[in-house]
Amino acid sequence: MYAPSSSVGVRINREQPPSRLVELARRAEAAGLDEVWLVEDCFWAAGIATVATALAATSTIKVGIGVLPAVARNPAIAAMELAALAELHPGRLIGGLGHGVASWMRQIGAYPASPLAALEETLVAVRRLLAGDRVSVTGRHVDLDEVELVFPPAVVPPVLAGVRRPKSLAVAGSSADGTILAEPSPPEFVRTALSGIAAGRSVDGAPPHHALVTYNWLALGDPSRARLTVAESLTPGARVQAEGLPFAAELLELVDSASTVDELAAGLDPSWLSRLAVCGELDECVAAVRALHEAGSGSVVLLPLPEEPPERGIEDAGRVAAALRG
Repeated sequence: MYAPSSSVGVRINREQPPSRLVELARRAEAAGLDEVWLVEDCFWAAGIATVATALAATSTIKVGIGVLPAVARNPAIAAMELAALAELHPGRLIGGLGHGVASWMRQIGAYPASPLAALEETLVAVRRLLAGDRVSVTGRHVDLDEVELVFPPAVVPPVLAGVRRPKSLAVAGSSADGTILAEPSPPEFVRTALSGIAAGRSVDGAPPHHALVTYNWLALGDPSRARLTVAESLTPGARVQAEGLPFAAELLELVDSASTVDELAAGLDPSWLSRLAVCGELDECVAAVRALHEAGSGSVVLLPLPEEPPERGIEDAGRVAAALRG
């Protein structure tokens, strides 16, 4: 069972080429981090291959997929791949499925008639197959006829949903083993998301346990280093993540009025950065991670700034984790 309460992880960002993956995954493990997460974004490196490599290159650290687009693979094939990884590396794989970026899914001809139905049906089918069930279903998106894995894993991996909007959070609560919240995920959004997840968890048949993972940018030292990266993450889809902040009205007005990312970055009040990223001196970063844990994020995943060497971000994440543990 995946039930983190005070885990700290790091993400290897999509900008890193596959040739660097082994070294960076090993650095994350050596830094004493609990988890290392990898990304599947179109058209960077694929998630299954990179996660398989990271698992094979390390020995103890958990490795998460954040996330596979649910519509990019047949759920039976996705389950086969996850099952193989889980059997080869028992207890270390954290699966993740999401909607996928709509423009990318349209670009590859995979955008579904109902994104919510596609995610829910895929989560249910993949989790059942991993549990060893024989699955037959004719849904709006998933169509399986007497499918059963020959090698279901002895240790069934959790399958989380990478979502953020209310209806999707409810699907995560009803059909996934946990939720991954994208950056920025301040404590206010964590609490809002948990409320949405609870609506799904109240339905019959919902998984008995639900983990919450949050992503946030890390800038140990000078918080202003995170300014541009935070601004780039404040996309229209991220409005829901900012709505609970005490300065939400001012921030969203700035997001709407800024004509460029540079203009948005320049307009960010310095005091806002500490709520939109884990940043500042070591004690401030530790306090920010602790606040996320206390809000309900069992695993806090720290994201190195893309424009900086990834080694620095991994080392800094390890320092924060060590200081948090005391």
